[in-house]
Order: sequence, then C-alpha cells, then structure tokens
Amino acid sequence: MLAAQRRDLLLERLRTDGRIVAKDLAVEVGISEDTIRRDLRDLAAAGLCQRVYGGALPVSPAIADYATRQSVQVDGKQRVALAAAALIEPGSTVILDGGTTTLAVVRALPLDLHATVVTHSPTIASALEEHRDVDVYVIGGRLFKHSMVACGAAAVEAARGVHADLFFLGVTGVHPEAGLTTGDADEAAMKRALAHQAADTYVLASSEKIGTASRFSVLPFTEVAGVITDADNETVRALEVPVIHALTG
Repeated sequence: MLAAQRRDLLLERLRTDGRIVAKDLAVEVGISEDTIRRDLRDLAAAGLCQRVYGGALPVSPAIADYATRQSVQVDGKQRVALAAAALIEPGSTVILDGGTTTLAVVRALPLDLHATVVTHSPTIASALEEHRDVDVYVIGGRLFKHSMVACGAAAVEAARGVHADLFFLGVTGVHPEAGLTTGDADEAAMKRALAHQAADTYVLASSEKIGTASRFSVLPFTEVAGVITDADNETVRALEVPVIHALTG
C-alpha cells in the first residue's frame, strides 16, 4: 500500500470510527505497526490527528484561530449557551472562561440579571457592557490571542483570590479516554486554576468537540459537575460524568 493510500485510509478511519488503534489496524491491513505509527506521526505534524497512547484520535476543529471558530457550529454553541445561562442564579458569582461558546453564554444572559462575573477574557468582559446589574472583574496577565484570554503566572496568582459558585469551562476536546483537553499548556494551567476557585465547574462542549482531543489535559472528569453539550451519541453516553443535553425541542 502506497503512503498516500495509507494516509487516506487513516483519515477515513478517524472520520468513521472516531479513533485508530495502531496494533489492530496493522493486523487488519497487513502493514507493520511501526509503519502505522510513523504515518500517524506525519498526520499529527500536519495537524490532521491527535496522537494518543496506542494510536490516534480526531483533532479538534476548536484549535482554529478565534475568528475562524466564530463561524463553527454556531447553532450548537447557542443551544449550549442557553442551557448554561439557565444555571446562573441571581446574585451568584460566576467565572467565565474565554472562547466563542462562552461569548454565546453572555449573549444568552438576561439584561436584567443581578450577578458577579469574573473573567480572564477582555472579549467576555466587554460583551457584558449592557448588563448594568452585573459586576465584572477582569483577571489580567499575558494575552493568549488564540482564545483572547489572559494566562501566565500573574493570572494564575490573581485567580487564587476568587471564590465563585460556578465556572463555565471551555475546552477544545472532550473524549471518554483522553479526557478534557486544550491546545496550549499555559491555557490549560489557567483553566485548572479557575476551576479550583469555583464550587462547581461545567464544561461547555458543542458537538464538534465531542470525541476529539488536543495536546494538553485540563481536568479529569471527576473534578467537573457536568458537561453541557448539544451532541447525543455513543461518545457522550460513554462519558463518566453528568451530561446536560442542550438539544432542540
């Protein structure tokens, strides 16, 4: 089998099966496991898969730049946002992560909401301008432009002074085995720091993130209260965490 044929086969298996187990595929098609692993390394270097122990998973489309992500799964993000906004009680303190789904959460909040919002995203903070009864506190630090959020040691230190009822966490990948992942190590550390300052953490996971993985682990499922998603498939049902279904009626 030529290299181009193997590449097409691997991409097709990722699309149809949602994962590749190198050992099993090598036996099935009569190719050495080392060849499969080498091909997966090449695909990962091209940003076409995420290598994991024993094989690979689909790469998340949520690793695209911020402007591109604004047009990805818009309807799904809106459904997730509505379900998330419904969890916010008047008078509560909420930490909002950065990203396009969290921005949709802000847009789903009633304008007369009384609450306190803490965020490390200048985009999220500015979107709350018209919510006159929402007190907004902004955590500063190095700006990570991919998600328009502050990260780094200063931001993590500032987060330790916050105590919130809820944290809405954005990730780029949600997978039963790979867990909750994102594409940047500093951003992952910032997300962990914020999660540790909230009584409950909910993951915002529109359908394009389900079944995919990125390079850096954020949190184990045992440390989140639930996943809010518009997806309803075998991968979602395999998650060992409560799921809030944000489905169309």
